[in-house]
Amino acid sequence: MKVGVLAFQGAVREHINMLKMAGAQPVPVKKEEELNDVDALILPGGESTVIGKFLRETGLGKIIVEKAKNGMPIWGTCAGMILLAKKIVNEDYVHLGLMDIWVRRNAYGSQLDSFIVRKPVPAVSPKPLELVFIRAPYAEKALPGVEVLLELDGKIVAARQNNLLATAFHPEVTDDPSFHKFFLEMIPSSK
Repeated sequence: MKVGVLAFQGAVREHINMLKMAGAQPVPVKKEEELNDVDALILPGGESTVIGKFLRETGLGKIIVEKAKNGMPIWGTCAGMILLAKKIVNEDYVHLGLMDIWVRRNAYGSQLDSFIVRKPVPAVSPKPLELVFIRAPYAEKALPGVEVLLELDGKIVAARQNNLLATAFHPEVTDDPSFHKFFLEMIPSSK
């Protein structure tokens, strides 16, 4: 199974390495033909405004929206969560506008405020997972139809809506492929 990693900017190499560990064939995606050749897509962490600009300039944003509406599994980590959100708190724009969550950018502060916690995420793994938050967002609100997978201090940091997955943290910078395996199980051909 081929899983694309949007490769404009961000934690691309880390996601590629983790996908290999999880048993998938990773494909860096920068062009429409590369996107058309994958079964699922990861929107990595990085800078959401920069990645959003690339999505608009290349036209890939519209194609991703169409693919998501047709059932392609898409996972956004950190900046990717912001890209997926239907509303960005205190902003008058959205990027892909696919997932019924309201996200706050840089909600936990600056790079200096980055942190790691260990928490179980029952839908993903029975054991506590290392969760790495780097200039992370969180969702303030999830509309009906969104399954909240994890809250941290009352803030939504992992959620799923049908074929869409969003995490405020970075599973790709750990040595545990549990979240990547969970994402692979969302791909229809994996069942």
